[in-house]
Amino acid sequence: MSALICGSIAYDTIMVFPDRFRNHILPDKVHMLNVSFLVPQMRREYGGCAGNIAYNLNLLGDDPVIMATVGGDFGPYANWLDENGISRKHIKLLDDHYTGQAFITTDQDDNQITAFHPGAMGESHRNKVSDARDITLGIVSPDGRDGMIQHAEQFADSGIPFIFDPGQGMPMFDGEDLKRFVDQATWVTLNDYEAQLMCDRTGLSVEQLAERVKALVVTRGGEGSLVYTGGKCLEIPSAKPAQVSDPTGCGDAYRAGLLYGLMRDMDWETTGRIASLMGAIKIEHYGTQNHRFDRDGFAERFQREFGYRF
Repeated sequence: MSALICGSIAYDTIMVFPDRFRNHILPDKVHMLNVSFLVPQMRREYGGCAGNIAYNLNLLGDDPVIMATVGGDFGPYANWLDENGISRKHIKLLDDHYTGQAFITTDQDDNQITAFHPGAMGESHRNKVSDARDITLGIVSPDGRDGMIQHAEQFADSGIPFIFDPGQGMPMFDGEDLKRFVDQATWVTLNDYEAQLMCDRTGLSVEQLAERVKALVVTRGGEGSLVYTGGKCLEIPSAKPAQVSDPTGCGDAYRAGLLYGLMRDMDWETTGRIASLMGAIKIEHYGTQNHRFDRDGFAERFQREFGYRF
């Protein structure tokens, strides 16, 4: 079984400002803002929703297939995927573009200023779901607008069940767009903020949205997650991280856990707990693709955390 991961590939350049933004931004001068922050610490990470989800699913022992568009600077990321045994077969290289880039500056209060350049991501519609073979399940995660619309349609037309994961791509769509996505999807996953935004834009409650799909999952950080399915709401506990280092990419790790359980037709209680543990392991490490574990170690930690083996 293979999962097709439609979404973004990006480089995350993360800089740390050893002070507080508020000490350098004058409230009465925000209309003429001109500031510069010295950032002695900087690191470049491999990211993007599709890359992160695939990396985590690969750790669980699956063979995810990424479908994304990247630019001429993709070389280092390509080598990283090769080193980790993740297929690049359906990653389209566009030499006249940059790969998506996020430039994130964090201060001592964990406030962030981010600039994002989509680059080749805006050409994601050049890929077609039908180009991939032997796919049993998919996910449409944040990507170029046209790509998200077309890939959802292609999954639905092909009869391939898929997760709709709008994430930070949600502002690109109005209420009717979002309703269409939900009606095409088999499952929907959102964090609690996105769930409220989805309700506001569609005019539907969470329960009404859940009636249109097999399950709607709402994550709530340390408070766990909720799975609305079959007219019920299941409460999934969070897993306890050893330490909280960096929340970036936790949602993608969680979604990899959902895909793993769905491909094996596991019950939602177990699927949600696998996803929660994936998020906890990710939050213990800086960056989105720097954590590692083996399948046996994961199963043992799952048993310690939840009291049974899956």
